[in-house]
Amino acid sequence: MKIKLVPRNNVKISRRSRSKYDKLKEAMLKLQPNGDALRVEYTNQKELNSIRNIAYTFNKETGKKVKSTTDSNELSVFFFLEK
Repeated sequence: MKIKLVPRNNVKISRRSRSKYDKLKEAMLKLQPNGDALRVEYTNQKELNSIRNIAYTFNKETGKKVKSTTDSNELSVFFFLEK
């Protein structure tokens, strides 16, 4: 076995890494203080946790305070910005 270090720009990447939550991140960027809320439907508790983790990371990265509330009967979570 031969091992050799090569520059990173010599490595060809065949596909772009995408997250299934990219649309959520883009929609959160459009939220306005005291504006419309963002409604996201989920199927189970694990998915809800993942969605909320996206929001927490978004808050850290942008410095915004996106808040959330959950409607467990409708299996949906709402994100909004307060003033």
